[in-house]
Amino acid sequence: MNRHKTALVVWGVAVAVYAVAVAGRTSFGVAGLSAIDRFNITAATLSLFTIVQVGVYAAAQLPVGLLLDRFGARMLLGCGAMILAVGQVGMALADTVGWALVARFLIGLGDATAFTSVIRLVPSWFSPRRAPLITQLTGIVGGFGQFISSLPFAFALAHVGWAPAFSALSVIGVVAAAAAFGVIRDAPGGGVTGDAAESGDVVTQTHPTIGDTLREPATWLGFWTHWTCNFPLTVFTLLWGVPFLQIHNGYGPAVASALLLVITGSGMVFGPLIGELTARHRLRRVWLVNAAAIMVLLAWGAVIILPAPAPGWLTILLLLTISFAGPASSIGFDFSRTAIPVSRLGTANGVINTGGFIASLMSAGLIGLVLDWSAAGEPLSAGDFKIAMSTQLLAWAIGMLNIELYRRRARKNDAAHGIVVPPLAEVAARYRSRVRGSTRGGGSGL
Repeated sequence: MNRHKTALVVWGVAVAVYAVAVAGRTSFGVAGLSAIDRFNITAATLSLFTIVQVGVYAAAQLPVGLLLDRFGARMLLGCGAMILAVGQVGMALADTVGWALVARFLIGLGDATAFTSVIRLVPSWFSPRRAPLITQLTGIVGGFGQFISSLPFAFALAHVGWAPAFSALSVIGVVAAAAAFGVIRDAPGGGVTGDAAESGDVVTQTHPTIGDTLREPATWLGFWTHWTCNFPLTVFTLLWGVPFLQIHNGYGPAVASALLLVITGSGMVFGPLIGELTARHRLRRVWLVNAAAIMVLLAWGAVIILPAPAPGWLTILLLLTISFAGPASSIGFDFSRTAIPVSRLGTANGVINTGGFIASLMSAGLIGLVLDWSAAGEPLSAGDFKIAMSTQLLAWAIGMLNIELYRRRARKNDAAHGIVVPPLAEVAARYRSRVRGSTRGGGSGL
């Protein structure tokens, strides 16, 4: 098997493990209302499950990044899948809130190893020109885990019950772990790092330190990019999306769960588009980030302001903007890929990957608290959800302010290394000059 085919096989298995992690991560969003009945809990207590899961995920990212740079993606993906499997068994057997929280803790810990491990493989196996697209495809293919939780898992939960549904996810986790240990290789030449990225714009360095990584403006630009663009997707798919669609829009459980697939399906289109634009317009990547964040703000604003239930077209538009923001969050990893040495890329990506999940932790918990306050012991209403969902503006504003701050710092750092972003007027002048030159040359150039 040649290197190209081997790279695709290694990446394919790694991203399949990531899909299993996504299925585990999002399964509780589908089971949220069932959990309220099973454990007899309030909305605030329900949000505690997500706070624990996402909190563990976020807290584990820096240690995972350090372990990733030391032991490689194969080891972390295999061990992470096994931890996920144990957590799903715990969910299947849990009959109290305490044991269920322990299980979600394990699921968050196992999930924490997945995405950054796959992203760590990309510069070792693929060229710099292909890396942005492969990064986006990682999110897209991994997003099939949402299909697992939204369709077969939701069907099993409704028809065969809680324990069999979560047990099935556990079996899938064991299979994923076996595949990871059996197929994945960290680099073409063996070892933890490869040389595929070294021929391009990824810098290399020995003796990595955490301090060096944390001092890089690209690390924090990536962090705030992930914070701003990832949390709307995570909050919606992980916990509050299905309850919102059921109570605010009046959809049944099956329709509400199925609508989440709009996010996954449209992401398959948006991801490659964003990947290609990122590769072609490296110096203007922040524009994509800002555009994604602003579209989410406008869509949520319309849904909250207009009377409930939201029209079908507006609901779909909201889902599409959330979907676009998801792959836009991965631009954060492209900032690190092009500015940070490959020897500490795992650590940098671990820091970046905490961004969206810290924001999600804050937003999901705040939504739960506001729902309980607004409902005041009464059944949840559409009005309660309007008030609660509007609190996402806080995380959005924090993220946008910091993106601008670290964009400026990253530009200064680039300028110090001889990378200058030309003004748009200059870019336009160059383009017009090329067009005029082509016209004067005559013909089509064929």
